[in-house]
Order: sequence, then C-alpha cells, then structure tokens
Amino acid sequence: MKTGTRSGFWIIVVAAAVLELTACIQYFYSRAGLRAEAEMRAASELRKAELEIEKHTIEMEAAAKTLAMLAEKHVNCPDSIFAATRSIVQAIGNTSSVAVAYVPGYFPKKGRYFEACSSRISKDSIYTRQIGSAEHDYTQLEWFRNGLTIDSCWWCEPYLDDSGSQTWVVSCSHPVHGRNGAVVAVVCVDLSLAYLQDMSEYLQIYPESFYSITSGTGEKIVPLPDTVPGRKYHIFEEEIDATGWHISIVIPDEIIYADLRRIGLFVSILMFIGLALLVFILYRSGKSIQQLLTVRGQQEKIEGELEIAQTIQRAMLPTVFPPFLDRLDLNIYGMVRPAKEIGGDLYDFYVRHDKLFFCIGDVSGKGVPAALVMATIRSLFRSITAHEEKADRIMQILNDSLSENNEQLMFVTLFLGVLDLESGELNYCNAGHNAPVIIDGHQAKEESIPVLPNLPLGIEPGFAFTAQAMQLHRDDTLFLYTDGLTEAANKRMELFSENRMMDVLAKVNGLRPQQIVDSIQTEVGRFVDGAEQSDDLTMLVIRYQQSAIVMRNDIQQIPTLAEWIDGLGIPDEYNMPINLALEEIVTNVMLYAYPSSNEGKVFVEFVKAKGEAGERLIFTITDSGIPFDPTQAPEVDTTLSAEDRDIGGLGIHLVRQLMDEIAYERSDNKNILTLVKNIQS
Repeated sequence: MKTGTRSGFWIIVVAAAVLELTACIQYFYSRAGLRAEAEMRAASELRKAELEIEKHTIEMEAAAKTLAMLAEKHVNCPDSIFAATRSIVQAIGNTSSVAVAYVPGYFPKKGRYFEACSSRISKDSIYTRQIGSAEHDYTQLEWFRNGLTIDSCWWCEPYLDDSGSQTWVVSCSHPVHGRNGAVVAVVCVDLSLAYLQDMSEYLQIYPESFYSITSGTGEKIVPLPDTVPGRKYHIFEEEIDATGWHISIVIPDEIIYADLRRIGLFVSILMFIGLALLVFILYRSGKSIQQLLTVRGQQEKIEGELEIAQTIQRAMLPTVFPPFLDRLDLNIYGMVRPAKEIGGDLYDFYVRHDKLFFCIGDVSGKGVPAALVMATIRSLFRSITAHEEKADRIMQILNDSLSENNEQLMFVTLFLGVLDLESGELNYCNAGHNAPVIIDGHQAKEESIPVLPNLPLGIEPGFAFTAQAMQLHRDDTLFLYTDGLTEAANKRMELFSENRMMDVLAKVNGLRPQQIVDSIQTEVGRFVDGAEQSDDLTMLVIRYQQSAIVMRNDIQQIPTLAEWIDGLGIPDEYNMPINLALEEIVTNVMLYAYPSSNEGKVFVEFVKAKGEAGERLIFTITDSGIPFDPTQAPEVDTTLSAEDRDIGGLGIHLVRQLMDEIAYERSDNKNILTLVKNIQS
C-alpha cells in the first residue's frame, strides 16, 4: 500500500510538473499571440487614423489649388478674392483660416501689404477682412516665402496662428501666377489641429491606452500624458507620408495581457479540482484561444485592407461633374456601382491639347486582386496618354505591361478612345469590351458603333491591336457601359439585356448625360426588383455638344444671349419667339436667383434632336442660385383688367405661350429649367 501511495505521489508530482510545464508553454505562446494581436489592432487603427489625416490634407491641397485658380482668374480684382476665401472656409469644416497674400505693392491703391483673409470664429461665424500690415508682415512668414519659390502645395510645421484663427494650425500654401507667369501672390489654407486632440474613435483600442502625435521636427501636436513610474508599456508608431508626422499608440502591458492573467488563475483553480480534467481543459482552452486569435487577426487585417482599397479606388475615379466648366463643347457624366466592397470596373477621362482621352474597362474576377489591376490600368492610361495619341499604340503598351508577370492570368476588357474636339474625329480601339452606343442627336437613332474583335488585355503579350476611326457630329452622344448593365439579373434570373438598354436609350435622346445615366439606373432598379447585384455596373456618357453660353448675373449681358441665338441657325419664324422666351427666363435668373451682393453664372445649353413629327429644339438654363420653380406659378387670368390682376406671372405666362414644353428640376443645388420648341417638318 505504501509502495502504491509512493508511486501515486510520484505520478502526481510528475504529472503536476508536466502540467506546469505545459502551462508555462501555453503561457508563452498565448502571451506572444496577444502581443501579435495588439500589434495588428494598433497597425489597423493607425492606418485608419493616417487615412483620416491624409483625407484632410488632400482637402486642404484641393482647396489651395482651387483658390489659386480663382485668384489667377481675378488677378486684377483684389476685392473679389474675399468671397472666395470665405466660401472655402464655409465649405471645409476643419479649415480655420484661408488667405491670399500678394507680393508687396501689387495693388498700389491697397497699400504695400494686402492679405485677404477669412477665419472661422465659431461653428457658424466667419470673419473676413484684410490683415496685411507693417505689424503683420506676412512676407517674413515661412509659408509665404516657400510659396513664392515652390510651384506646388507646400506644408509647414505646426504653429499658433495669432493673426488669424488664434488656434494651432498647419498651413498649406500654393503660388498664384499673374498673366505673365510670375508669382504675384501665395494662397495659405490653415488646417486646424483641434480635431487631432481627440481621435479616440480610431486610437483607443484598449482601456487605458493613449496616443500622441508629433511633427517631423519633434513638435508635440498631441503630447503623451504622464506615465506611471515602474509601469511597462508597449508603443506602436506610424508615419504619415503626406505630412511627415508620427502617430503613436501606447498600451500598458497589464492591459494587453489581462486576459492571459485571468486564464492563468482559471487554470490554477482547475488544477486543484482534478489533474485529468485540468489537462483536458487546458488543452481545449489553449486550442480555442489560438484559433480565436488567428481568426480575429485575419478578420481585422482583411477589414483594414478593404477600407484602404475602397478609399484609394474612390479617389482614382473622376467624381466631379460637369468636369470641364471651361469647355462648352463637352458634357460628361460617369458612375461606378460595385457589387462588393471593392470592384474591378473603371473609367477615366481627361483633356490634353484639345483632345479628349477616355476609357472604360472591366477586370476579370472580383475583390482586392481585381481592384489592384484596375488601379494599375488607370495609372498606366494616364501615364501613356501623356505622350501618346494613337489608340492602338496606347492599347498595345497597356497590354504588354499587364501581360508581364501575369501569373494570376488576370485579363481586362477595355474600350479606349481619343476624340479630337475641334474636328470631331474619334480614334478608338476595343479590347474585347462591349461596343459603345452612339446616340445620334439629329436622326433620332441609336446604334452600337462597329468594333473589331481584338483580344482583352493581359492574354497575349505583343498582340497587334487594330484601331478604328469614325466622325462624331455636334450633339452626338457616346454611351459606354460594362456588362454589369446588360447582365443585371432579377430574382427569376432573367437578364436586363442589350435590347432593354437600347429601348431606354431610344427614350432619352436630347437629355443631358446625367439624366441618361439616371434613367438607365431607374430602369435597371425596376427590373431587378431588389435582387442582389452580382456584377459591377459602370456607365460613362460623353456628349459632344453643339452650342452653349455662359453669362454672369449681369443684365448688361442680355445682348450677348440674342447674338448667340442668332448664330444657332434657327429658322426665322422660330427665332423671335425663342429669343423672347429665353430672354425672359435668363433676365429673371439674373435679377432674382442670386442675392445682390453675390456673383453668379447662368448656363444656357442648346441641343437639336429629332422628334416624332420634326425637330425638337431643346434649351437648358442652369443656375446655382436660390431654389425657384417657375412652372409652379399660377396661370394668369388675361380676361381681367390690368388693375384687377395680381402683380407678376406674365413672364412665365409668355414663356408658356411661346414654347411647347417647359420642365423644372432641382439637382446638385442647381435650378435646371428645360424649354422645348417643336419644329414641324
């Protein structure tokens, strides 16, 4: 019996030693896993914070460039720049001050120093004034000196803006060039650093964790709080490329390993309950913890990568419409609706040397790989077309670049075009993509343009692509799309189809590009009836316009409207009523749409389209003034005498009598009024 007890004792001792060793090993790996989890969470949250800060810096750079262009446009009108600085502060929430400082003596009547500045005093209060003086000599400030010599956006170190917003800011400056090309002023956009004081939404990943932000020179933007002596901490750091700042997350050791201590206590209790049961529980517990850490780390990594990919993808596609306010011969609208978090469809366009370069494409596959290929194609398109104008040559270079090291066998269908905006000649090349549709603005017909069966990009390196050419006429519209449109399926697995698409396009002849896209989306939504989207849907509409005119809200410009109408070639019997109707509408916009102190613009577009019994002359009047729908004005009772009738209403009554159709809509904070005159054949 004693021998058995002694053997059992040693068995228990050995088992306990093995269990203790097992517990130590488990503790070591669990500790390493928890630290790895903390590193991954910190890296993910630091990337989110970096994107948030970079978003603000991108906004500031865009604001600085926009204000520089406005200042260059009004380079000899010092008073007009005040409204521009104020509008920038109103539009961008974290902007504390915006200023345009001119070289000394540029406006002699304004004195030696002239700096137009708008500062945010409170959430709803903005103070606009001229702050340049001998006491505030902005020529000695770092942002002004560097703005004179650096021909791009430049960021300074954080400083206290004691002459503007009275807060800690970081400034983005950009030069303003005069008509002779010399720098005449510097734009300064101040980003308030107040929002950095509380970024706990991104950076407090554990209780009692805290963060700090320092500039590239070590300036404490958000300082670290006092640490507890003897307490151990882990520090995770990330550098922001756009500004050179450093973000750090500091987490106490006991917070990271709190779960580990609780597990150790639980294991100790189970050891007293039963050795066999304890071994089993430790084994199952350790295995579950390791799996949980692995799954959680993978999930957070995927979510972080998807968020970054979404942000990058959105930033790469044109999203400002209309894109070319200085070109009256173009009207473009595009959209991408991805089926998943990120998609593989793309479109892009820009104008160089009076030529419009554009493309639309669809990458095989889905998810991050497709998004990376999409980004590569878009970047290559911009790079190659910067020095190459032949569509087949551009397509060949794109294909060779994509085919190189294409181990995943990814391919891209792409349509690429180069439109000469002076002659209307379209040079294009198609790589296995859906043929675009041309909407003829004069013959009221829609048809797919002829395309050759070139291979998609990425399949065969060195493939000889063949370009094609055709002539576009004024008021022709190109409709480009991906197969996510025609293959959109409803719950019965029926496809939207090309026939349905062409039926919709037949009804939108004469509409603006955005209206065409909206009409297609409405019909697709009605057709699928809530069915889950299975493929990315992308559309791009390019209108090669016949004529348009832009006028200031100045009644003195009305004669230019009549001259413009006379040059449209409208038959004489229709010229006078159209002239009267447009003059009435445009005059009312100039007088009432904008407050007397605000400068605004009136856009008038003309499109000629085929109707059922002849031609339709379509005029679209657009302004960004206060909302007003003239079609809601009550009918005027012309049977009453002038003394008995209410004041007003005769103008819209005249327009109703002179034109065949009148329609109003409010879109993108703009009043859009459409007038139609039918001409009988």
